[in-house]
Amino acid sequence: MALVPFDDRDGFIWWDGALVPWREAKLHVLSHGLHYASAVFEGERAYNGHIFRLRAHTDRLIRSGHILGFDIPFTAEQIDAACIETLRANNLTDAYVRPLAWRGTEMLAVSAQQTTIHLAIATWPWPSYFGADRMAGIRLGMAEWRRPAPETAPVAAKATGLYMIGTLSKHKAEAEGFADALMLDWRGLVAESTGANIFFVFDGEVHTPTPDCFLDGITRRSVMALAKHRQMKVVERAIRPEEMAQATEVFLAGTAAEVTPVRAIGELSFTPGRISETLLNDYEALVRKGPDEVARIVG
Repeated sequence: MALVPFDDRDGFIWWDGALVPWREAKLHVLSHGLHYASAVFEGERAYNGHIFRLRAHTDRLIRSGHILGFDIPFTAEQIDAACIETLRANNLTDAYVRPLAWRGTEMLAVSAQQTTIHLAIATWPWPSYFGADRMAGIRLGMAEWRRPAPETAPVAAKATGLYMIGTLSKHKAEAEGFADALMLDWRGLVAESTGANIFFVFDGEVHTPTPDCFLDGITRRSVMALAKHRQMKVVERAIRPEEMAQATEVFLAGTAAEVTPVRAIGELSFTPGRISETLLNDYEALVRKGPDEVARIVG
C-alpha cells in the first residue's frame, strides 16, 4: 500500500485557535522546536466520536510544557474543545488525535525564553498499531539504547526529544524482523517498548515496571484499573531482564498499541493467554463507553 505523505492530505488542522486547511499548516524551518526539540505532544484515540480520557491527555500536555519551561497559551477547556472541533471538522469518529506544542521562531539559540508558544492539533484515521489479529502476539527485539535517568532528561514530560532513541531502537528492531523493541533503563532494568508500557504475568499476577524514568502512561493506568476491577493482583516494581523468562504472558499497553500481547522478546517465547485476552477485550469495551462511564471505571 502506497504511503500518503502527511503534508499532502485533505482536511483541517487546528492551529493557534483556528482551523486551517491541512496543506496550509506549514512550519518555518527556523522554528526553535525543530532545532532544539523544545516541543511536547500527546497521542490520543477517538472511539465512536469520543476522545478516550481526553482531559487526562490535555492535563499531561500542559504539565509537559511546564516541565520544558513554557506555558501553553490555552486552557485545558479550550484544548479539549479544540480536539473535539478538529475531530468533527475532519468528519471522523474513530481516529488518532495529535496535539503538539512548540517554541516558535523569535529566537534560535539554546536560550529561547522569548519565543511564542504554538499549539496545533491534527487527527487522522489510524487502525490497530500492530494489526488486527493482536492476540497472535508480536515479537520484540532488545534495544541497544536505554531510557535515561531522571537526572539527565525531563523523563516525566511527553517531550519530542525523548523519542529519538525510540525511533532508533524501533528501526533497528524492524530491520531484524521484529515489530518493536524492549528498552531497558539506565540501571539495566526493564523499562518499556519504544512507545508503550509493558506488563508481565507471573504466577497469575500482573507485574509492570515502576515508571520512574519513563511515562506513567494513561493507557497503562487504565489497564491497571481494569485488572484490579477483575480482582487481579497488580504489582508495580523493578523488574530485572533475567526475570522475563519466568513470565507466562506479556503484553503492551499504550494509546497507539492499545493492549497488544507479546509472543517473543529476543529469544524468549511466550503464549498470549487468558489474562492478556481478558484485558484486551475489557479495554476494547472501555474505550467505546461514554466519558462519564470511563471515569467511573478508571477514575
